[in-house]
Amino acid sequence: MNPLVIDRQTDDWFWRRERADRMAVIIDAADFFKAAKDAMLQARHSILLIGWDFDARIELEPKGKTLAGPNAVGPFLTWLGKRRPALDIRILKWDAGAVYSIGRGETPLTMLRWKLSGPVEMRLDGVHPPLSTHHMKLLVIDEAIAFCGGIDMTTGRWDTREHAENDPARVSPRKTPLGPWHDATTCMTGPAAKALSDLARSRWAHATGEMLGPFAGDFDIWPSDVTADFETIDVSICRTLPEHLERPQANEIERATLAMIAKARRRLYIESQYFASRRIADAIAERLAEPDGPEIVVINPDTADGWLEAQFMDSSRIRMMGVAREADHNDRFRLVYPVNEAGTPIYVHAKIMIADEQLLKIGSANLNNRSMGFDSECDVVVDADGDPQAEARIAHIRDDLLAEHLGLSEDEVRDALADGGSMIALVDASAQKQYGRRLLPLPMRELTPDEEMMAESDLADPLRPRKLARAFHKLFG
Repeated sequence: MNPLVIDRQTDDWFWRRERADRMAVIIDAADFFKAAKDAMLQARHSILLIGWDFDARIELEPKGKTLAGPNAVGPFLTWLGKRRPALDIRILKWDAGAVYSIGRGETPLTMLRWKLSGPVEMRLDGVHPPLSTHHMKLLVIDEAIAFCGGIDMTTGRWDTREHAENDPARVSPRKTPLGPWHDATTCMTGPAAKALSDLARSRWAHATGEMLGPFAGDFDIWPSDVTADFETIDVSICRTLPEHLERPQANEIERATLAMIAKARRRLYIESQYFASRRIADAIAERLAEPDGPEIVVINPDTADGWLEAQFMDSSRIRMMGVAREADHNDRFRLVYPVNEAGTPIYVHAKIMIADEQLLKIGSANLNNRSMGFDSECDVVVDADGDPQAEARIAHIRDDLLAEHLGLSEDEVRDALADGGSMIALVDASAQKQYGRRLLPLPMRELTPDEEMMAESDLADPLRPRKLARAFHKLFG
């Protein structure tokens, strides 16, 4: 057995492992939204969308409609449901996300119309520990195809891989210009899609008390513009679920993440919205302290999205940077952020981890405490297990992502990494450029006393529901 492969004899780091007949990695929401619409147009029985947020106003093809039906997702689902009365369409989103919907005009009206007369049933998920969020992003169609990753069908997510400056299609429903946004998801068919359907239905049952029966899905659905990266490959499904009511704690994503960090031999490539988990930072530091450990590149946004998140998560990131850098005696760690051709920072929302050419993990979980134990999350893991074809596809995905961020061709990245070449050398060379796509180092600085207090606060970024309860008790007695 390849020494990198996560031990297949233990099952404590995944919930289910099932075969995907086809699986693709989809980068950025322009391709995901179009692929999702294409797949939903092929639905015969059911559409089940599980997300952190949902905005009925967003256009699925803002650069110009090429597929049938309305372009805005809410009217599209209404049109599809009325056109196919037997189609069961359901949406579940985090209940606190409803607060964001108040100022969205058409979204609350669409929700009200659906509630009064269908054809879509939309429910809010409020069955979770206090301050916990429902963060999974799943779309399952007829149990024949499933999307799982980090992209919600909401405002601000759509962008192309060019992340062009002032792209006229990258606007809010009210036509306010939006900044560049980088994200990722997966698409798969076969038993792995059925397993993700089981997870989505269990989320619906926990939130609503209604157990949905299996939806028929014995035929092929696949978006016409999506090319499969893998065929007939095992996919491990990992969850984070906070202990709640009768449901036990599930920490499979944390264990899978730690296992991948421990198993990487030469290269560990990471994209995440945050870098704020002490356990993850300590695991990375342990590898950096080794005399011949892997080089590690972590790609974050330049700052968290929103003032409050920036106050807590950026402070925590500086603390974790310090943990990693203190152990980095051999200069094998970089924490960087991407900018587009004009030098504008690209917001990184993708959650990706690639260990060498052997292990690929994509999903909804960030490298923060909440994602490791407090919010609901779902990641999928592909293990090449020594298969040369799978190894080549994992290497392609990593090199393609690096090429996008560095403003290089994939061939240039692949050639640079051949025969033991260095990701860090590529990143450092990119940072010297004065223009164009590149990755820039996140600056290290001293924390203020207030930031020190916030940096690892259980109130801002709790690891477990019980830790949050203890923090409240300590604060308020």
